[in-house]
Amino acid sequence: MTEDLQERIEKAISGAEVVVAGEGNRFEIRVVSGEFEGLSRVKRQQAVYAAIADLIASGAVHAVTIRALTPDEAG
Repeated sequence: MTEDLQERIEKAISGAEVVVAGEGNRFEIRVVSGEFEGLSRVKRQQAVYAAIADLIASGAVHAVTIRALTPDEAG
């Protein structure tokens, strides 16, 4: 499941560096992308959620913690 989440997010957000950790249906996702420049934290998270919305709706993914950062914020 972690690979599926990573692939979906990478396809949805160009140039994203994605790290997914977790097991079962609970995951932590870290996404670094220049596309997040100028976006609020909420808008960034919405972009990530949109890529995996069907998995959340189906229950395959139950709990998600998202850190969505710009390259400068990531260091």
